[in-house]
Amino acid sequence: MKSFALLFLVVICGMGGLGQKLKPKKRSNGEEINFRTKTKDVCTMSMSGDEEMKLRIECKSRGMSYWCEFTGKPSVCRAFRNNPKIYWNQIAMELRKLPHACESTQVLKATMCQKAPTEAFMMQVAAGMEPEDLVNQDKSVQKISTSMRGAGENPVKKIRKPPILPLVKPTQHGQGSENETEAMKLAREHCWESLHGFCSYIIGIFRG
Repeated sequence: MKSFALLFLVVICGMGGLGQKLKPKKRSNGEEINFRTKTKDVCTMSMSGDEEMKLRIECKSRGMSYWCEFTGKPSVCRAFRNNPKIYWNQIAMELRKLPHACESTQVLKATMCQKAPTEAFMMQVAAGMEPEDLVNQDKSVQKISTSMRGAGENPVKKIRKPPILPLVKPTQHGQGSENETEAMKLAREHCWESLHGFCSYIIGIFRG
């Protein structure tokens, strides 16, 4: 009876171990890995797909951003099937050694799959810059040029116009002579001789 119980226990443990071996490993699909390049670009790589996988890399560097995409069949590599997480970590390690995550390489190879067929490598299929970053860059250039142009200009000083003086009609020579003669006659008639000049002047003022 004891031997039968011991045999039953061994069978149960063996089946449990077999079930653990047959349990598929978790896929790395949908995961993200953050890293920095040799020139300190801040990047994120994300994976998607099943048999043929797509790797997308997005980076930010000095006020601009760039991206690129790779495709391949890493599942051809047996080491990838055993542990895809280590595979993508090795890809990230290779990218950390590069100055530019998208321009510096067209093919990504993990160390664990160096001897795998060529189709297992990740080949670059697209790359570029985000459109909104280009628009923001143009706006910043316009702002800089506008501020520089404004700083170089001097404010225009307002010049006050001189007041317009009313025109004074000149006195006609003949009319002035007549008034002066009449004033002198009246002065001679009504003033003392010593005051003829003064009286003539006063009379001329009143007569206009």
